[in-house]
Parts: sequence; C-alpha cells; structure tokens
Amino acid sequence: MKNRLWSVLGLIVILSMVLAACTQPTVAPTEFVPTKAPTTAPTVIPTATVPAPENPDIILATTTSTRDSGLLDALLPLFEQQTGYKVKMVAVGTGEALKMGQEGNADVLLVHAPASEKTYMDGGYGKDRFLVMHNDYVVVGPEADPAKINASANTADAFTAIANAKALFVSRGDDSGTHKAELNLWKAASITPEGEWYLSTGQGMGDTLRIASEKDGYTLTDRATYLALKDTLNLSILYEGDKALLNIYHVITVNPDKWPKTNYSGAKAFADWLVSADVQKIIGEFGVDKFGQPLFFPDAGKPE
Repeated sequence: MKNRLWSVLGLIVILSMVLAACTQPTVAPTEFVPTKAPTTAPTVIPTATVPAPENPDIILATTTSTRDSGLLDALLPLFEQQTGYKVKMVAVGTGEALKMGQEGNADVLLVHAPASEKTYMDGGYGKDRFLVMHNDYVVVGPEADPAKINASANTADAFTAIANAKALFVSRGDDSGTHKAELNLWKAASITPEGEWYLSTGQGMGDTLRIASEKDGYTLTDRATYLALKDTLNLSILYEGDKALLNIYHVITVNPDKWPKTNYSGAKAFADWLVSADVQKIIGEFGVDKFGQPLFFPDAGKPE
C-alpha cells in the first residue's frame, strides 16, 4: 500500500515539473531579443510665433536701388518674421517716394536725397529721420571709353569730357535720388545736358543700366545696383572714388499728425529695426559672399 502511495506521489511530482517547464518561454542562448521601440514620438519644441500687431500692414516707399540690388529681398522677410508686420514695398524714385509720403500714401520711406529729405522734414511731412547706410555712385560706360573719362581728375571733369565728346549719356530722368545727384554733377560742371547725346529714360536704375548697355552709353549708377546686374551688362566702371559721388540713405516715418490714418506704429517699428545693431551687421555683410565687397556700409548712430 505504501509503495503504491509513493508511486502516485512521485507521478504527481513528475507531472508538476513537466507542466512548469511547458509554461516557461524558451530562448536560445545566442538569440538577440530587441528592445521594443517606444510608441510615442519624441517631444518637439514648437517654434515661437510672433503675435500679429493690431495693424500689421505697412507701406514702404523706397528707391529702386534698394530693390534692384537685392537688399530688401534679404531684409523684408526677416523683418516680417521677427515682428509680425507685413510690408508692401513700392519701389520708385526718391522724388516719387517723398511725394507719396507728402500725400499720406505711404507709412515709411527709405530714400537717398539728403537735400530733398531736409525740405520734406522742414515741411512737417516726416516725424522721424534716421541715418541708415551709404554706398557710392560710379560712372559706367562702354569699356572702350570713347570720352576718355577714366583719367579725369574729378567727377566734374568726367562729365565735361562726356559733353565735349557728345558721347551718349543715359539719364534716369525720373526725379530719383540718382537723377538728382546727376543733375547736381552737371551743375558743378557748369553744363546743361541737352541734345541728341543726352537720353532720358524716365525709368528705374536697372532699366536705365540695360538701356545704356544696349546703346553703348554712359550713365551714373549706385554701385550696388551695378554690381548686382554686372553679369548682364556690357558696361564697365570708368570713374569712381570722388567725394561728390557719396550716396547716403535715410529712413523716414510719415508724420501721423498730418496723416492720422498712416500706420505710424508699424513705420516706427521698421525704422527702429533697420538701425538696430543686428540689422546693421546684416547690411554691412550684404553682397560680400557674391561680390567680394559689401554693397552698402552701415551708418546708424554716426554723425550726419
């Protein structure tokens, strides 16, 4: 009886051991079991967004040189991203830009005719006026230089040589800052430009350069626009470096006391941004990578 009982107990123990072994997972010693990937994506910190200002739309009236040189293509998207404002750029001659401000059809101006700007400010049409930057004008023309201006002692002599040779001179003729500067240079040379050799386009700097190139003529241009378009032109810099060729830019906010509906808050935000240290650095570096020289030189905070 005892022997039979022990046999039954032994059988139960053996069955228990078999059942226990069957419930354990079998993993070969050399088998690699990968760690299960997490089911949630890693946390991404969202980019901070700038709340839109109450009145986000700004009209900027500016000279064509700041557009044709590519400067504003670099600056305006950055301004909009950092501030939430949206800028509508109207690129015209400085004379037309000042007129837009005078009539309340713009909020802020970026222009380069200091004498006309002073008259504008004296008339009470502008509220703030800040020095932004400068570059210079150059006289360009066909490489053969038929008027031989390359050896001129000063800009007045260069313009005199063009007039005496009756070599074609292509003028913007649009009351822009460049056109005003050109007329002052003719005046300094005691010359009234007229006749078949003097062609007025009534167009911006880029178009005037193209016409001068097509017709083998001379023209006065800001250096930045010339360098930006140089590869498309048959024109060379033939005279440069005279103090009379300095080209200075200011930003001006339209006076809300005269035009209450202008976006003065946006205009002032743009003006302050343009003369800030970070943006002045961008201006000073603009063009260096492509042309080996800056197209503009930052001047904010310097004496006039």
